[in-house]
Amino acid sequence: MNKDTENLSKAANETVKNDIDLLALLLALLRGWKILLFFAVLGLIVGILYSRYLNPVFKSDALIQIDEKSGGISSALGSSDLISANASPAETEAELIKSRMVLRPVVEQLHLDVRLSDPTVDNLDRIESNSTETQMNTSDGVVLETEDGQVRVANFEVSQTYLDQSFTLVRSGTGFLLSNGLNDFKGKFNQPHSFRNSDGAVNITVNDLPVGNHPIRITKQSLQNVTDSINGALSVVERGDNTGIIKLTLVGSNQQQVSLILKQIVTSYVSQNQSSVSEETTKTINFMETQIPMLKQKLEASEAIFNEFRTENGTINIEQEAGLLLSENARIDSQLSELRLKKADLTTYYTDEHPLVIQIDDQIVELQSRVQDIDNRIEGLPETQREFLQLSEDVAINREIYLNLLKNYQQLKIVKAGQIGYARIIDMPISTYRVIAPNKQLIIILAALVGFTLGAVLVLLRNLLRNTVKDPERLEAKTGVPVIATVPRSPSLSRLSRNKKTPDRLLAHTDRNSLSYESIKSLRTHLLFGMPVEGKTGQRAKVILISGESPGVGKSFISANLAEVFAQLGKKVLVIDADMRLGELHRMFNMELSNGLADYLSQENENDEGAKESVAKFIHPTAMDHIDFIPRGEYPHNPSSLLSGDRFENLMIELNSHYDYIFIDSPPVLAASDAIVLSQYVDKILMVTRYNKSVEGQVIYAINQLNKANVQVDGIILNDLQQGIMDKYSYHYSYAYGNNK
Repeated sequence: MNKDTENLSKAANETVKNDIDLLALLLALLRGWKILLFFAVLGLIVGILYSRYLNPVFKSDALIQIDEKSGGISSALGSSDLISANASPAETEAELIKSRMVLRPVVEQLHLDVRLSDPTVDNLDRIESNSTETQMNTSDGVVLETEDGQVRVANFEVSQTYLDQSFTLVRSGTGFLLSNGLNDFKGKFNQPHSFRNSDGAVNITVNDLPVGNHPIRITKQSLQNVTDSINGALSVVERGDNTGIIKLTLVGSNQQQVSLILKQIVTSYVSQNQSSVSEETTKTINFMETQIPMLKQKLEASEAIFNEFRTENGTINIEQEAGLLLSENARIDSQLSELRLKKADLTTYYTDEHPLVIQIDDQIVELQSRVQDIDNRIEGLPETQREFLQLSEDVAINREIYLNLLKNYQQLKIVKAGQIGYARIIDMPISTYRVIAPNKQLIIILAALVGFTLGAVLVLLRNLLRNTVKDPERLEAKTGVPVIATVPRSPSLSRLSRNKKTPDRLLAHTDRNSLSYESIKSLRTHLLFGMPVEGKTGQRAKVILISGESPGVGKSFISANLAEVFAQLGKKVLVIDADMRLGELHRMFNMELSNGLADYLSQENENDEGAKESVAKFIHPTAMDHIDFIPRGEYPHNPSSLLSGDRFENLMIELNSHYDYIFIDSPPVLAASDAIVLSQYVDKILMVTRYNKSVEGQVIYAINQLNKANVQVDGIILNDLQQGIMDKYSYHYSYAYGNNK
């Protein structure tokens, strides 16, 4: 084989191995279909209950436009290149909407900090009703519907000590009773009450309560908890990039309540916006009203001085350079005046450390430096011209500052008269009564999938932790002992075994045309050709020991049916039930367990002639030809010691001369050491294990225990093999050939 062919062969083997592992994994899941179905149904039930437990969720939304061009004073006074802003107005306003400044008036207006609940409604009631009543907060108070009537509370105020503490309201004969577990307060309906003790004060007005002794829990929540709860259900985002349109979305379990709360939030924000803009304009107008008289007085003084100078010195021609300097100086003074006005406006809202204020200060310093340079140049002019220039400059500057301030003052008066703010409501909230959550179908499907997944994990873990016997080849590789027979399950016997009152039957009587019976015959053939010519003791009998690693593997079933097929050959067969603790072979032959092996071995020693007579007493003929049976007898206190005595050895010597085949059914290897003791009298040792029930590790350990005692197991019988698409190794089922009609 060349190298390429060898590599191709290895790759093919790896592929087959991976396919087998995946197939084994799939078949392991299919074998555990009952667990998968149970957990899937359990998940389905949990999903249905959970979907009914959840209240329906509704939403309401609104749209607000932020007009960047009408942003307050800066818009009224005209834009300036001296001040720049890079922040998005919509992002800033979105954060303002979620602030306590906007939400607090909403909480106070709708009494959102008052929470009512019905303690008589438990989880089962929520599941049964599929939804529960929720409170309705309005400006008139808080309302909650119950099965015994309506709860209406118009006002509930508590001191700091009682915030977020639960009180109980109960109707009394004359009104209501308010209790927090330590103190009780009594009052009448439709009347405000104020209760006070050492812990603080409670103010409450109750309009109605359910009849009877129906309790109602009432809690006054702190402002922080309420606003956090609102913000948890409120979403404020800008639609698109730099559109200036903000979308507000609020979700909750009451459609009317959600729409009302969101409407109040929008109203509160717009009101705050208008108030903020109006306040800004008012402060600026007030500032201008204080500055205009001062500037007017300053202008008049400068004009008087200039006129007096001209009268004394006559008209002076100013050179072109002086005119240019004067013009530039006037322009700079105008800019300085504008910057000082902007700074005065900004300092009404920000500190001197704010970046915009610092930016204006830097520009003022720069312009003042330029003024100083111009002044230095003017000093070079003749004294008379310099004084004329200075006086005329003062008049021009004061006049421009005064006129500019007076113009802005009139503009702001006009703006204030028609000021509406820069936030415009586009869409107000409406009630759609459209449920957005929960998606019950999705919850049920996901719950069923989660249940199925948990079941699959459990099946795989069980399969990993408890590796049962399924693969004959694997069992041979692990133990080093050949699997000489696989006995399929008999459908007829399985149906009969469901009735515990029905005695155990042999395959020859109930299912002689089955594959199970044919597999027993195949095992007989294997043993016939594999048995020694003479028995172990030199007599004619061939002794076969049949054991198992643990109880319930079917060793008695194999012993009885194997003896029956050997008897068909005309051979004299004896079956010994050596499991003196829990032997059940007598049921297979429909006989009593008395006068058995334990009774024989428990007798005192007798002479040879007496022993011969006693052996025949304990051997019982069966209803089938050529088969005798020794039951286990009454339970002894020392079974292993009895088997190790001379009496059992003499028994075997005596029986060997009368039978062709002797089948000994021994206790399980892991339960008792009897199989090791019996092994010295037998020609073959067979280990019975049960398909998909026996644990592979236990079988390996049992065989190793026998090997440590120098006992060699000659073969393994895989019993109760089942065929089906969920069994990976079911092809062994067809090794037995027969008429299975």
